[in-house]
Amino acid sequence: MEKVFKLLHLLLVFIFFASCQSKATYYIDSTNGNDTNSGHSPNSAWSSLEKVNQTEFKPGDKILFKSGSSWNGQLELKGSGSAEAPIQINKYGEGKNPAIHGKGEKLHTLLLHNVEYWEVRNLEITNAGDERQAKRRGVIVSAKDFGDCHHIVLDSLEIHHVNGSLIKKEGGGSAIFWQNRGDSILTRFIGLQITNCYLHHCERNGINASGYTNRKKWHPSLNVVIRHNLLEQIPGDGIVPIGTDGALIEYNIMRDCPDSFTTTEAAAGIWPWSADNTVIQFNEVSGHKANWDGQGFDSDWNCQNTIIQYNYSHDNYGGFLLVCNNGSNVHTAQNIGTTNTIIRYNVSINDGIRPYKTGPKGWFSPIMHLSGPIENTQIYNNVFVIPAKQSGDIDRTIVQMDNWGGPWPENTLFANNIFYVEENTKFSFEGDINTKFSNNCFYGKFENLPNDPAAIFEDPQFFNVSARGAGFDVLKNFMLTKSSPLNGKGIVIENNGGKDLFGNKLGEKPTIGISETSMSY
Repeated sequence: MEKVFKLLHLLLVFIFFASCQSKATYYIDSTNGNDTNSGHSPNSAWSSLEKVNQTEFKPGDKILFKSGSSWNGQLELKGSGSAEAPIQINKYGEGKNPAIHGKGEKLHTLLLHNVEYWEVRNLEITNAGDERQAKRRGVIVSAKDFGDCHHIVLDSLEIHHVNGSLIKKEGGGSAIFWQNRGDSILTRFIGLQITNCYLHHCERNGINASGYTNRKKWHPSLNVVIRHNLLEQIPGDGIVPIGTDGALIEYNIMRDCPDSFTTTEAAAGIWPWSADNTVIQFNEVSGHKANWDGQGFDSDWNCQNTIIQYNYSHDNYGGFLLVCNNGSNVHTAQNIGTTNTIIRYNVSINDGIRPYKTGPKGWFSPIMHLSGPIENTQIYNNVFVIPAKQSGDIDRTIVQMDNWGGPWPENTLFANNIFYVEENTKFSFEGDINTKFSNNCFYGKFENLPNDPAAIFEDPQFFNVSARGAGFDVLKNFMLTKSSPLNGKGIVIENNGGKDLFGNKLGEKPTIGISETSMSY
């Protein structure tokens, strides 16, 4: 028996030693490295991307690029890590993030194709060619006929100056694009994470995707997390999960979007497409200027149970919100419908400000656009502040309901919202079915005011209604004073999330608006 224990001990030592030996660290230095080196220390670093691309990495390996170094070309990774030992890319040394410039030579600068368990951090990536090109990206994460592709992490990347096409039908372009597909093997991502990235000056989009969208063969990616990213100078779609179930989109900022589209190009800030159980929260979208749509947030085609909560939308040409579905193919094996969307505890300030009344860019821009056969949408405890329009702005519309593809929105609830307007503003309904307003506050002048038996028409008494600017600290000004007539005057809504915008527990008699607590002068 003693010999057996000794043999077992030796075997365990061998396994541990072998696992340690299999984990290697590789250093890459564009200035002082040499591809004939071992690559295993800063003093014996490799020099080229080609050397990295020729290497199939193993679980636990680390690939470290020297800070301040730069390369022209593409990084195309091989090999997979494991759940216990993902492969990591990072930087070493002091200075700026290592930079890789794709120069538009390929449709990607960084490619992860049919690999899993990778973590990529602290790189600067560009991909600008002489002219715009359709489907040009900074980073492409793709899997085809692979099965479940686990744990791809893109963190703290700066991706900029990617000049893809501005035309969606051509495939556009984007900073980050993920794609899962496959016929012989159903393929999807499990645990894809895009966090802490700075994306700017990219055309057309920020973060978007392609996956299984037809419900005849729907195979959604799971546990997708997109968090704490900053998007600037991106004219099109900001963050668009496609073909996912349970995606979490939170703490992102999209702002300062160029007005560079024609009227045929539609885009919005953050929105799912053929995705279920998406949670979009604590995001700020401002300055979206797409000539078609142009909203901060959207629950789009073939989406179930989208929750858009605790967000800040302001100064978007196309408004705060779009909820839509195409009636021409709804309730088919392809499109099961956009249903059970929840919009709660958000703030919209000065949205719907498209400045084109006539001409090639003229288009309507309601604060909320509800279109097509969307069902069971709940919009409650939001604050809408609509200042007096500037010279040249179009007339303001709070809600526009219409019928993309034929059918109209059905069973829509507006409750506990505050509509604060500084000039005449209208609601527009026509063929909607069973729309209900309950316990809302309407302060200002309105056309076609909806029937709300429990409506309140008094000043809500915000702490500071004139507050403007970026950042969530602004939103504290839209809490109510202790003397507000709205305190405790809301209706209870089932499955309401339990908390207000500021994390306060909801009471038995909820307050109208975004906060259960009051401010004192």
